[in-house]
Amino acid sequence: MAGRWVAGLERTPITPDALTISGVGLCIAGSVAVYFEYVSGWFFILGGALFVIGSILDILDGALARRSGKGTPFGAFLDSTVDRVGELFMLSAIGLVLMRDGSEWGLALAFAAIGGSFLVSYTRARAEVMGLKADVGFGSRAERVAVISVGLAFAPFGSLPYVVAVLAATAWLTVLQRILFVRNQLLKRP
Repeated sequence: MAGRWVAGLERTPITPDALTISGVGLCIAGSVAVYFEYVSGWFFILGGALFVIGSILDILDGALARRSGKGTPFGAFLDSTVDRVGELFMLSAIGLVLMRDGSEWGLALAFAAIGGSFLVSYTRARAEVMGLKADVGFGSRAERVAVISVGLAFAPFGSLPYVVAVLAATAWLTVLQRILFVRNQLLKRP
């Protein structure tokens, strides 16, 4: 399915960088909608939908860059940097909603989820700089996007504290998995 979308995008003047910027813009718009959930419970759904669409664009930008030859080193850097921004805004909005609802532990877990998600990406990037792999773990970006999206769909029923708990736990477990994976690779070197 994604392959067909990328093939269609190849025939347009749309650049990977345009997809990157559009994706983060939609993720930020989604986080604003989530923050204003007190206006209507439907804002959770709207925020989740914008976040999913923005995240899909984020997936397509790299695929378009690789397949079309329109990619640049700056575009790759921009993409990896902006990925963190969309997730940061959404997890911050969720944390603010939890704070407004009086869930201090939920807010603390949102902070932990933010830190963990940043470290998941950092551990992989750092390992790659060392010529190693660190693409293990079950808390990668795609999984985090899925958990956030499902959590927002069920947010009117009180799911957010549990969602951020799952996000925080899986992110930190993934960081630990990646650290141990890199350590094992280094121990096997002569």
